[in-house]
Amino acid sequence: MSVEIKEVSGTAGLQEIALLADEIWHECFVGIISSGQIDYMVEKFQSFRAMTEQTEQQGYKYLAVRDDGELCGYIGIKPETDDRLFLSKLYLRKDKRGHGTASLMLGRVFEEAGKIGKKRVYLTVNKHNVHAVDVYVRKGFVQTAEAVTDIGGGYVMDDFIMEYTL
Repeated sequence: MSVEIKEVSGTAGLQEIALLADEIWHECFVGIISSGQIDYMVEKFQSFRAMTEQTEQQGYKYLAVRDDGELCGYIGIKPETDDRLFLSKLYLRKDKRGHGTASLMLGRVFEEAGKIGKKRVYLTVNKHNVHAVDVYVRKGFVQTAEAVTDIGGGYVMDDFIMEYTL
């Protein structure tokens, strides 16, 4: 296992991540949210169009995660105007979980936050995604709030807000 995490630049990189996002979301969120909401959220937040807008207009940065050269995960981060970095996306293909790659990914997020002077990393995680919540707690994140957010299309996100202090 040789894991590389590199910043994505350009159309081809974002297109590749968007394809992987569609795959991961359709295996990860089954049983947590409806298939209609999965499709809606992939298009709204994880599609090539959405990621392009996020990088060009909202200050997001995407990182591709490769194991032996094969794209298997991705990270989306956005610096806030305060002392926080928003960890918007941290996704890893199912067959690559449980091998320490997610820990490497989080380590890279913390490194990116430190490089730009941020003191905290925060994220939102679906309250019913028990595995992800457990992972974040084990890594030192604490729940700071809950949020129910209307995302349109008749859907809401029902999340915990969690934070890690560097």
